[in-house]
Amino acid sequence: MTDKFQDKLVLFGAGKIGRSFIGQLFSRGGYEVVFIDVFRPVIEELNLRHNYNVVIKSDVETVINIQNVRGVFGGDTEQVIGEIATARIVAVSVGQNGLKSIIPLIAKGLIKRFETADPEPLDIIIAENLRNAAEFMNQELKENLPEGYPLEERVGLVETSIGKMVPIMLKKDMDEDILQVFAEPYNTLILDKRAFKNPIPIIEGLAPKENMKAWVDRKLFIHNLGHATAVYLGYLAHPDVTYLYEVLSDSQLKAIVRKTMLQAADILLAKYPEEFTLESLTDHIDDLLRRFQNKALGDTLFRVGCDLQRKLSAEDRLAGAIHLAFELNLPSDLILNALVCGCHFGATDEAGNRLQSDLEFDSIYAKGIKEVLTSICGFEEVIHREVIAKAIILDDIEIQIKEGKM
Repeated sequence: MTDKFQDKLVLFGAGKIGRSFIGQLFSRGGYEVVFIDVFRPVIEELNLRHNYNVVIKSDVETVINIQNVRGVFGGDTEQVIGEIATARIVAVSVGQNGLKSIIPLIAKGLIKRFETADPEPLDIIIAENLRNAAEFMNQELKENLPEGYPLEERVGLVETSIGKMVPIMLKKDMDEDILQVFAEPYNTLILDKRAFKNPIPIIEGLAPKENMKAWVDRKLFIHNLGHATAVYLGYLAHPDVTYLYEVLSDSQLKAIVRKTMLQAADILLAKYPEEFTLESLTDHIDDLLRRFQNKALGDTLFRVGCDLQRKLSAEDRLAGAIHLAFELNLPSDLILNALVCGCHFGATDEAGNRLQSDLEFDSIYAKGIKEVLTSICGFEEVIHREVIAKAIILDDIEIQIKEGKM
């Protein structure tokens, strides 16, 4: 490797996952971590202190101080481009909606980086819970790079599976320290072994996998699906409850959540028979349910369940699993029940507010459950008529539950 490329990670996104997980792993692995973000107060504080705390919430609370960090404001285009040009590795953790806005900047950084005669390839870790994330970024980068740019040769697009749970920071905690972030103890970053162009960094917590698609689907259709099932069923049964661990203290509800996750496990086993076993997936499910009940983490129904238009979309945790079950001719009735419960989800944040997009979802659902199923979940009236018919029946039952008629 050339000397001009320092052990520097340029990380787009100084949010909860960026600071508590990706930045933490690389900082502790000896890298300088440069956060790129458009939230000036965090960037300014990073540059003032050059360190921050990750508070691990569990039976015993511990604090990890993350050092050798700084920030760059996302609007300082030339500086951002220069950071990319001299980075050892880049990562993105901005959420699906933020990816398109940063890709033009990344493309400019790639152009500047490869102005030299013998450039080093650049690996980009995509720290997003997004199926086919590498394909998406590849297409977006091609649209922002000159024609003929050798993207496949020069850039490794590394998909990940983000399994770390990080709760929403309350206002009082942010007022106390704008940089501190809470997280669970879990600290394993599963990532695509085959996508790297350079040697994989030797950092504790990185877990490279050969069949990355299987592991992305495991995260989406076991972890995310289980999360969604717990909060959507939980909100319907206990609408006044705030925390995830509270609804899972209902043993009957927890049993249904587990059965739903096991139904998804059967779908995964049929799709990836050489990657997983029923025993390994069952152990994973039971471990997740234990982690979901971490009281110290203080994870809320609102955080886990909000953003309905995304979380109920055709490729996401619930509808995506149902589509896959349909292709494999496997049952998905329990998953469908969780999806329909999601249509009734109305948990709020600490200020009593909901996302604007969830208010827009309500207006779609007001036209009837079929409108949600076809316009958001991607079910077609002819092909998926049985799925739609079952959902309409389930929706009627859940309306009666909400109205206290059952």
